[in-house]
Amino acid sequence: MLFIALTITSYLVVKEMYIYLVIAVPVITYQIVEFHRFQRKAHVELDQFVESVHYRDFSRYFDVKHAPVELQPLRKGFNEINTTFKVISKEKETQYQYLQKILELIDTGILSYREHNGEVLWMNESLKKMLQLPYLKTIHSLAKRDNDLYRQISVLKPGESKIATAHLEKASFKILLSATAFQTEGTKYKLIAFQNVNEALDETESRAWQKLLSVMTHEIMNSVAPISSLAETLKHRLQESVGVFNGEPGSMDDLELGIDTIKRRSEGLLKFAETYRNLNKITTLNLKKVYVRDLFENLHQLMQPTLAQKNIEIEIILKDPDLMMDADTNLVEQVLINLVVNAMEAVKDREDPQITLAAYAAANKKTVIKVADNGIGMPDELVDKIFIPFFSTKKNGSGIGLSLCKQIMMLHRGTIQVQSIEGQGTAFMLQF
Repeated sequence: MLFIALTITSYLVVKEMYIYLVIAVPVITYQIVEFHRFQRKAHVELDQFVESVHYRDFSRYFDVKHAPVELQPLRKGFNEINTTFKVISKEKETQYQYLQKILELIDTGILSYREHNGEVLWMNESLKKMLQLPYLKTIHSLAKRDNDLYRQISVLKPGESKIATAHLEKASFKILLSATAFQTEGTKYKLIAFQNVNEALDETESRAWQKLLSVMTHEIMNSVAPISSLAETLKHRLQESVGVFNGEPGSMDDLELGIDTIKRRSEGLLKFAETYRNLNKITTLNLKKVYVRDLFENLHQLMQPTLAQKNIEIEIILKDPDLMMDADTNLVEQVLINLVVNAMEAVKDREDPQITLAAYAAANKKTVIKVADNGIGMPDELVDKIFIPFFSTKKNGSGIGLSLCKQIMMLHRGTIQVQSIEGQGTAFMLQF
């Protein structure tokens, strides 16, 4: 209407019909005033709506029925938005309460604090009971109570997990620390999970010691029994030969042979002990970015003469030539060589011996290297024992090869797994 009035007024001015302006000008003035009042009403309504959102007063209702016709759609829209916000707020509050209850019920301790000043925002009841701390204002306050645990938490990076020791007044126990981080409104927060794994570790350690002692006892008894028997025999021989030692032919030879045997078996025991000591030598890594293709190429050049001599075919599968990972090249090559040598032993009696070397990126973004063969495979009872130190299925094996492989993978924060079907073959998966 304002546009039409302005158009007519413009026409009157062009045609110099000024007398009619007496009517047109007041009409235009009235329309402009009404237009401003309408805009002002809408502005006031919008201010009220913004105010309710600002203070999260979603219960506020805008009267639609008694509002001017031109403002009714606006108020109706505001009410719909407020209703939606109210539902969302209620759902969030319900989820928050639900999460709070879950976190209070679980056995895992949860601690959240600001990274820049260490202010503790929240800790659940499980953590309070676990550490016997009714309250913790800042994470730095923990240093006065348990400095070692505080230091372990401080150096723990997001995404990492490590075993630490919590010290109470009269006892200490092992806990698994896991960390994650998040950021809201420019502030960084750190979330730490505390899981008491003391009983699980004790049980696992006990089983490991039982298996280790079983294998070690077997190896030591195999060496000590002949030594004891030979010593007893030599004792009797000496007693019987005191009078005729110089006159009986071959007596000296028998004694020398027995003594040599005792010496050889004793050296075997020393070598066994030395091998056991070597298990603890690898403690640090020289990590760097390496291409998997380079690892495979070096391994192939090293093993190819032996493989060709034994007529063993090796197939290398690497779909992504640019596949990389963080690894200690020397140690990983040692693992791969060990696995390939084991595979060569497993396929030696096959008509078509074949070893497969493959690598790929798993769905969890971890790099997997697979060494498989079509050899004799292993029964289930052997699969559970092959990583135990000194356990070997080979007649002359030391039993530390796969143990070292597992230790190297653990240092890489990775895993080594085996799948084997007796009579069909074996596959080892290295996950970095």
